Amino acid sequence: MKDQSYKPVSDSPAKFEGKMSKKVRKWEVFPGKNKFCCNGRIMMARQNGIFYFTCTLIIATCGLFFGFDCPYLAVHVTPAIPAVGGALFVFVMATLFRTSFSDPGVIPRATPDEAADIERQIDIPNPGGPTAYRPPPRTKEVLIRGQVVKLKYCFTCKIFRPPRASHCSLCDNCVERFDHHCPWLGNCVGKRNYRFFYLFILSLSILCIYIFACVLTHLILRSQADNFLHAMRDSPARYPLYNTL
Repeated sequence: MKDQSYKPVSDSPAKFEGKMSKKVRKWEVFPGKNKFCCNGRIMMARQNGIFYFTCTLIIATCGLFFGFDCPYLAVHVTPAIPAVGGALFVFVMATLFRTSFSDPGVIPRATPDEAADIERQIDIPNPGGPTAYRPPPRTKEVLIRGQVVKLKYCFTCKIFRPPRASHCSLCDNCVERFDHHCPWLGNCVGKRNYRFFYLFILSLSILCIYIFACVLTHLILRSQADNFLHAMRDSPARYPLYNTL
């Protein structure tokens, strides 16, 4: 009697390799000079040492303010002072991280086929013969809403950049609506994070003015009840605050 027990058929080597192959994500083969964290969700420039100094300066100043000035002001003025300061601090750090860790508007580079197609579209005659290399023109005129706009060619990304776009030499990327590369944030400022950069600058200014006013109030109240030098000693938050201003 034949053995009719089931024997599973082993997968072929090609099928097994297909199952084990890992999908390569775009950030893993990103051609720019950025670095990524949290599986590509965080994008920063490689030269981000000043960014950590910015975070340390903000946290140290606010820590001294909450540790030395807020307890006195909460008792003698109003308990709302540390609450307002805490809300401003959280908002400042949130906009700081959102600006520093987000994509500023990087324009994808051209693929080899797209770059070759751009070179084939050139109408300028090639004096060196059909086999000689002919680089693309530096500018290209296009019609946008009835107006002629000149687009600049990026020889690194091999694309014609949109208007107001520029190539960042530090990150080695073309950024849409490029404003500037901010070393204090460790990232470029462009189309996709400009509103967060503006909110960060605005909220940081409000926080500095708020802490300065509270520290000054603390010094005045202390000096009325005690010596002015003792009041200066009991409010050490003024040192990093004055350096920030």
